[in-house]
Amino acid sequence: MIDSVGTPALYLGFTLLVIVLLAVDFVALRVQGSHKVKVKEAAAWSVVWILVSLVFCGGFWWYLDSGFGREIANKKALEYLTGYLIEKSLAVDNVFVWITLFGFFAVPPAFQKRVLLYGVLGAIVMRAALIFIGAMLLAKFHWILYVFGLFLVLTGVKMLIFSSHEPDLEQNPLLRWMRRHIKITNEYHGEHFFVLQQGVRYATPMFVVLILVEATDLIFAVDSIPAIFAVTSDPFIVFTSNIFAILGLRAMYFLLADMAERFHLLKYGLAIILIFIGIKMLLLDLYKIPIGIALGMVGLILAASIAASFLTSRRQ
Repeated sequence: MIDSVGTPALYLGFTLLVIVLLAVDFVALRVQGSHKVKVKEAAAWSVVWILVSLVFCGGFWWYLDSGFGREIANKKALEYLTGYLIEKSLAVDNVFVWITLFGFFAVPPAFQKRVLLYGVLGAIVMRAALIFIGAMLLAKFHWILYVFGLFLVLTGVKMLIFSSHEPDLEQNPLLRWMRRHIKITNEYHGEHFFVLQQGVRYATPMFVVLILVEATDLIFAVDSIPAIFAVTSDPFIVFTSNIFAILGLRAMYFLLADMAERFHLLKYGLAIILIFIGIKMLLLDLYKIPIGIALGMVGLILAASIAASFLTSRRQ
């Protein structure tokens, strides 16, 4: 079985595809202008991003089937789908933190789309670097898998314990550092990240929120990227499934922003997913849980936590 199906041509083609998709997103933002994204628009974009991800999976399977055979095509496509679902699930935690950030800084709804678009762009660059580092470490040190597995289990347990705790942004070290070292205006100046006042350049609260959004994604990437390496060691699959999940993250935020309280049990489901993936990684040399079972378990945990959230919120 081949270790990786990624070739320079595949990486280049995928990178060009992502650039085109981001360009379409930037053009759409410029044409539409600043506006509050409604649930209907967010739902439409969510469907578009999911369909693009699935179409890519179909094209990826066809390429492997014609070049490497049906067995490898089925295996790699299933790894991609499992990695995409895991990353998409864990990204919900990003959304909850973004909701807290935007509420804390009272970001006008019309400006949130621009912040998240630049946030997604930065997240793609950071995750590409982390995936490259993770793949190199795994190639040289197999025992890193056990470190990743233990880290995921501990992170999942921590999430279970502290899921009901709201983050105290006033005590955030990065925010406190920026307030001490950067001149920041008290009010927003449209969608600008920086403004000139009396010849002095000031950062606006928009810039502060953007930096915190990027920092948040970096923190969550440390959890989610090892989780995908539990499913596959193929860097190309880790990279593509991760990036596609991120591209749809902004639409997911606007879809869930007004319904966050209805998904109050979802964090517990995400914690259980992390623990399951961590255990899978720790048992890798003793018993390799089939990818199909892993995909089914992740989907079942996710569906159960969503259903439980709706049922309990209705009763309340």
